[in-house]
Amino acid sequence: MEISTLPLSPTLRAKLLSAGYSTFRSLSSISSPELARDLNISDHEALEILKFASHSNRLDMSDGSHALVNGAQTAWDMLCDEQTVRHITTSCEDLDTILGGGINCKEITEIGGVPGIGKTQLGICRIQLAVNVQIPVDYGGLGGKAIYIDTEGSFMVERAFQIAEACIQDTLDKFGFQHNGFEACQEKMQPKAFLANIFYFRVCSYTEQIAVINHLDKFITEQKDVKIIIVDSVTFHFRQDFDDLALRTRILSGLALKLMKLAKKFCLAVVLLNQVTTKFMEGSFQLTLALGDSWSHACTNRVILYWNGNERYAYIDKSPSLQSASAPLSVTGKGIRNAASNYKRIKMM
Repeated sequence: MEISTLPLSPTLRAKLLSAGYSTFRSLSSISSPELARDLNISDHEALEILKFASHSNRLDMSDGSHALVNGAQTAWDMLCDEQTVRHITTSCEDLDTILGGGINCKEITEIGGVPGIGKTQLGICRIQLAVNVQIPVDYGGLGGKAIYIDTEGSFMVERAFQIAEACIQDTLDKFGFQHNGFEACQEKMQPKAFLANIFYFRVCSYTEQIAVINHLDKFITEQKDVKIIIVDSVTFHFRQDFDDLALRTRILSGLALKLMKLAKKFCLAVVLLNQVTTKFMEGSFQLTLALGDSWSHACTNRVILYWNGNERYAYIDKSPSLQSASAPLSVTGKGIRNAASNYKRIKMM
């Protein structure tokens, strides 16, 4: 349900919406002191708002459209949410098509590449998303910020600057300099502004990786407008430093659960880079993403990059809502772009 339905003064409703609280669920996990600080109001006013929201979020016997208990949700509410979820473009139209519009918010998307596809190219995919998430809403983007967690030291800030320049130019070419919101967006549409909205964390061990992910809830609450979390790569420290596979599985499952909760709570996308390994299946060795079968259930979507002749392709290996499909893509000086051929559905493995 929308905040606009609460019996509050227009001033308080405006403060809630400006602070990013648009639905009852956005208030479900916040305390009154935190809300008071965010809205610059008294603790008493914040407590009253939370009481109104809690009362309005109970079962509505007339139409059954409200949550039954705090945290529960009806199937109708879920459908409405899915229809309003935004996507982050990859800058490759063919890839966006098979992804249903781009990288989906509220989901975890895992990307890996076969041997020889190029670690640099996988890194460019991540940088492309960290830039594209910042395209202003008036230009069809999310106008958000990015968190980039680097476990391998592979982030290339010079490449990010180049991709930001290309993204800005492509956006202006597509929408035109005469767009109604151009002057208002002009200051934001600068490479330095794009780089300033990428929050970079360099982690050198699995314990640091755990600590950073545990800190993200507070960090995102303070920063606001974060719309993507990128982990490059989720695999590295857990393949290097772990002998106890059962313990590794438990820790990774806990991290995946935390990331999924962040995706749902803040309506953001989580994108994880993974490495590829081989697995013996059906009498032969086949390529699959690392960390085993248990980890394979942790992500919503899995995308594998591979070669088809001299052309790079992206293949949807797993998704609850997307069909298995492949799309060609190119890695250019501007970043990820369309390849010459059109996407086609093929069976990989």
